[in-house]
Amino acid sequence: MSSLAVTLYGVCAVTFMMAMYALEGRSRHFVLAFALGCLLSSAYGFLSGAWPFGAVEIVWSAIALRRYAQPCARVHRGRSPER
Repeated sequence: MSSLAVTLYGVCAVTFMMAMYALEGRSRHFVLAFALGCLLSSAYGFLSGAWPFGAVEIVWSAIALRRYAQPCARVHRGRSPER
């Protein structure tokens, strides 16, 4: 894969990941999409030779998958429950 292709892939992957992170509060499906974005960004890290970035993104993906599997853990702290 050419350097330009890897760079373009990386820009798309990281942009997607950050957009899904920004939308997480709207639906838990965006948390799952964020996990996918982390995996895509991880692949970019390994393809570009930045293996620490690739490894950290795998960890972030696992954290996002865990949050997706436990929707009750996403309680807004500091807010009183609406009645």
